[in-house]
Amino acid sequence: MPKYQKMKTALASLSPEQHRVTQENGTERPGTGKYLSNKEPGIYVDVVSGEPLFASSDKYESGCGWPSFTKPIDPEYLNEKRDDAHGMRRTEVRSTYADSHLGHVFPDGPADGTGLRYCINSASLRFVRRDGMEAEGYGAYLDQVEAV
Repeated sequence: MPKYQKMKTALASLSPEQHRVTQENGTERPGTGKYLSNKEPGIYVDVVSGEPLFASSDKYESGCGWPSFTKPIDPEYLNEKRDDAHGMRRTEVRSTYADSHLGHVFPDGPADGTGLRYCINSASLRFVRRDGMEAEGYGAYLDQVEAV
């Protein structure tokens, strides 16, 4: 299993928006994220560490303005924290090894699945297309991604 960690080189190459979201607990404006409308098969990984987070097969259109997923690839790569900021009680989602702020999880997802909605900032993600997963070391997750 690969060793994931917060990479200084990755931190140095983050855009100002990616840095604000992942390192300063920011949120991108709704409807503006790079991956909101992405329908290609593949996986979404942490932009800082490369931790595998979500599969395209678990992505759905929730109408909330951010990419939404019903479940993580492997819960080992996510940490959940209580978030009482902005006068609301929410559950923040962070990557395990890079400790990147990813977004939040809510209990209003599709009833025919997990019932969860992982509402994730595109700025915290890097997309790996299905046809590049093996070469990038994510071949073990091909079974979680729809075939083309």
